[in-house]
Amino acid sequence: MPVVHAAPPDAASSADMQLVRRALAREGDAFRTIMKTYNQRLYRIARGVVRNDSEAEDIVQEAYVRAFAHLEAFRGASSLSTWLSRIVINEALGRLRKRRRTAARAVQDAQLHQAEIIPFPFNTSDDPERTMAQRQILLLVERATDNLPDVYRTVFVARVIEGLSIEDTAELLGVRPETVKTRLHRARVLVRKALDDQIGPVLLDAFPFAGRRCERLTSAVMTRLGFPN
Repeated sequence: MPVVHAAPPDAASSADMQLVRRALAREGDAFRTIMKTYNQRLYRIARGVVRNDSEAEDIVQEAYVRAFAHLEAFRGASSLSTWLSRIVINEALGRLRKRRRTAARAVQDAQLHQAEIIPFPFNTSDDPERTMAQRQILLLVERATDNLPDVYRTVFVARVIEGLSIEDTAELLGVRPETVKTRLHRARVLVRKALDDQIGPVLLDAFPFAGRRCERLTSAVMTRLGFPN
């Protein structure tokens, strides 16, 4: 899967460029800073596509390794956040296509043998970092988001849960801002029905990725890059 290449200009902040230069010089702290800054955003985006906690974490790890191997391709046409998010989106969509092809083959094989396919449930393991008071509402948010059609779910996660602007979401997904607005409107209608008007500020805490999970992913990528932990 190709790494997103960005052409020159001046959209990225000097902080982004300085961080990238430090990482290109193989400064371990620069890699850690990048990951701890963007882990949660990238995880949310990946999970919004594949709807599976552990697979989303694996996607983010692979995306980091791919991005860091081609860090010289970052030229600052967009922010480092957007550049990394595109790589995560590409990785996640590739996994989704592969999963669907595998599922289609499994269905065909089962039909040939007159076997019954039993759907495997999504990973819904509890995260101890969430407070019990918010857990029930967050589960409703996650379930409603997971049930959105793919085309609406990615827009909803990027725009509502992650808080990207219309323009950034359009750039991230490679569509027009008008398309983002249309899909977002439809996604909100569907989610509102599912949640019975319970959408609110708690969305900012949906799909958390911090504490031990953030440290674990960061540590795994650093090990793959050859840095001691």
